[in-house]
Amino acid sequence: MTLFDRVKKISKEKGFALSEVARRADIGQKAIYTWKPSKTYPNGIEPKRETLEKVADVLGVSVDYLLGNTDEMHPAKKNPQDMNSVELEEALRGEGASLRFEGKELSDEYKRMILDILQNLK
Repeated sequence: MTLFDRVKKISKEKGFALSEVARRADIGQKAIYTWKPSKTYPNGIEPKRETLEKVADVLGVSVDYLLGNTDEMHPAKKNPQDMNSVELEEALRGEGASLRFEGKELSDEYKRMILDILQNLK
């Protein structure tokens, strides 16, 4: 199943037209259609990672699922207690959280607490 096919299938299951998915993802109205295989592009045009992430967020699935890298629609969430310092920083940046307070680096313990709070708010 191609990227386009997966997006189309999930969109249909969620009751969205592809144009609605594009609008909600804040991408061009016909952008998703460019991912469809054609004579000129047998594999379709590959979207930017950022665009794919926006569409995955709208559809409530992982980027890996859209790409066919996994059959699991939702990524397994890591427990903040099991993350190392680099993973914590990456996860917090992804949540838009600050890693510093009053100019000082936060400890891993505080980073874990903040990440846990942000994930529970979702």
